Amino acid sequence: MTTAILVVPTEQRVGLTTVALGLVHALDREGIPVGFCKPISQPHASDTGPERSTRLARIVSSLSPPEPLPVAEAENLLGHDRENVLLEEVIARYEQAAQHASVVIVEGLMDTEEQPYGTHLNAKMAQGLDAKIVIVTAPGRDTPRQVADTVEVVARAYGGIRHERMLGCVINLLDAPVDQTGHIRFDFSRAENGYSPGHEAEFRTECARHWPETFKLLGCIPWQRELIAPRVRDIMHMIGAQILNEGQLNRRVTHVALGAPTLINSCQELRPGAMLIIPGDRDDLLLAACMAAISGKHVAGVLLTGGLRPDLRVWQLCGPALDTGLPVLTIPYSTLQSVLFLPYLNLEIPLDDRDRMQQAVEAVASHVALDWKEPLLTRIEERRLSPPAFQHMLVERARKANKRIVLPEGNEPRTIEAAITCHQRGIARCVLMGDAGRMHRLSARRGMSIPPDIEIIDPTQIDRRYIDAMVDLRQHKGLTPGLAEEELHDTVVLGTMMLYLGEVDGLVSGAVHTTANTIRPALQLIKTAPDVRLVSSIFFMCLPEQVLVYGDCAINIDPNAEDLADIAIQSAESAKAFGITPRVAMLSYSTGTSGTGSDVEKVKEATRLARERRPDLLIDGPLQYDAATIKTVAQSKAPDSQVAGRATVFIFPDLNTGNTTYKAVQRSADVISIGPMLQGLNKPVNDLSRGALVEDIVFTIALTAIQAEQAAEQEKTRR
Repeated sequence: MTTAILVVPTEQRVGLTTVALGLVHALDREGIPVGFCKPISQPHASDTGPERSTRLARIVSSLSPPEPLPVAEAENLLGHDRENVLLEEVIARYEQAAQHASVVIVEGLMDTEEQPYGTHLNAKMAQGLDAKIVIVTAPGRDTPRQVADTVEVVARAYGGIRHERMLGCVINLLDAPVDQTGHIRFDFSRAENGYSPGHEAEFRTECARHWPETFKLLGCIPWQRELIAPRVRDIMHMIGAQILNEGQLNRRVTHVALGAPTLINSCQELRPGAMLIIPGDRDDLLLAACMAAISGKHVAGVLLTGGLRPDLRVWQLCGPALDTGLPVLTIPYSTLQSVLFLPYLNLEIPLDDRDRMQQAVEAVASHVALDWKEPLLTRIEERRLSPPAFQHMLVERARKANKRIVLPEGNEPRTIEAAITCHQRGIARCVLMGDAGRMHRLSARRGMSIPPDIEIIDPTQIDRRYIDAMVDLRQHKGLTPGLAEEELHDTVVLGTMMLYLGEVDGLVSGAVHTTANTIRPALQLIKTAPDVRLVSSIFFMCLPEQVLVYGDCAINIDPNAEDLADIAIQSAESAKAFGITPRVAMLSYSTGTSGTGSDVEKVKEATRLARERRPDLLIDGPLQYDAATIKTVAQSKAPDSQVAGRATVFIFPDLNTGNTTYKAVQRSADVISIGPMLQGLNKPVNDLSRGALVEDIVFTIALTAIQAEQAAEQEKTRR
């Protein structure tokens, strides 16, 4: 199982991409199969080309990470309240990056004025990917205590610094020269590297004092002047300068010198790596820069301001220096205006500057300790399946199944919209039953149009073959052709007959019909699968951290012990089929032997029967809900249980309890509940809540398509 590590910032300009790719490099050189993913793009205001992080990952490694979702598309989904679709897109890109990796480094987003939702989406991505968190910070002018406090505050967005997913922190740009606001400025780059091992020790001591042992300081990356040194060509492009002499535009600029003083006082600024900014009419300073170049001082370049060009005679004197490769640029702005560009220069590494990026990544990798890596590489057989991961899995498996699903409630607006969504996303081939004209009018009112290749069936035109087939099935019950034709005017009955005859692969109904209206035809015509005693149901409850299974909350009113055992086994099998490791809690108002009464005894007997029939499954009961879900409660009430505190499948003792609980959780916690999914039928028929949302219907259609694929495989096995 692949481990996701989400790298998130405390603020802007902490070197997030550099640290993320440095972690990739550190793991890669340890021989650990590693991947990289930037799920959502977040371009710098000055970026005009491709997404930076993904391209840099391709440049400095052998990886081929997936293209991120454009930020405009992400904002469109957020603006239309489709965050779940956005998170499915994130999961899809992560899965692509994780194909051959043991660890995937996922670069998160940062909060900016234009995109203030970065931390919110990072937290959602952490839940969706079940990811470990690495926080990246830069001290700026902050003290070690202030840095430790800032990291703790940021960690709250991800469950707190003591949360099991919190891995540690990387302090980047340690001892960097900064302005009063704490930001590194290019015109401050004349400062020498000021890294102090003693200062790093102060940070380590303070962090260890305030952070729990489980949250580590993974590394302190010292600031290095060379790593923010742009090339002359980079500055030229950023400020829009023109070339007077091209020379060697790849020279690194490590210092900026303003040619305002006299010649004598300016000479001390003519050092290797310096870019001299001077008025275009200061021929003396231009000649001084040329003399420095001829003497072997590797001056980076000269920028002439005011749009003034040197006199031709002076320019000719500069010839020998220009031949050494000295770049000379010109800009139409005054010297003051030109200098004001400096604080706003983008210090991010350009996509074509491989050397600088390689050095930056190597610097991070060399200062990050990997003593935390071993637990991440231990093979994890079970991954907590988050709602976005579960929904992505449903969509992908449904797409592969490519099944034909009939929707008898085609005149219902939510059903129409769900069919259109399934068509657009390739989830299933939906068949709408109803009046075509009415459907088109309803969809137009909701600002939609039904694609011409979505099949619409007029249920008033009943084919004779449905009547004959139904009579053959029910004639022992006294069904005549006339009665059959009358019953087939019910769209659910007609859709069920289509399913029986193999013309469709599954049926979804219930947005306007009752559960009885949906299930009765299935029990009469489709019937139960071999070796199944009863039909039951489950809901997939998409809680914030993971998906749980609730059963039976829709069908059986007061099941006896044998029925409950069957429901438990069916629900465990369904959970397993949809990627959830089944640990079955048989629920009651009592845990273990703490309570008595006929209701408790029923659950005890059901637990015994289920274990006897399926000793391979983890089943325990009776358990109270808190004992089944919360580890601390489980340690007190059921310390020896392999299910308590870790349950994933919850079996309620009766319909009253189950239906009430699922609706209370769904509405109070505002979670998606997918279902009810029916278990035990020969072919998949699924019921909807009459309060179902469009997305509920979409995912139920996906469930039905997957069930149809599973039923087909089981049929092949039986043959």
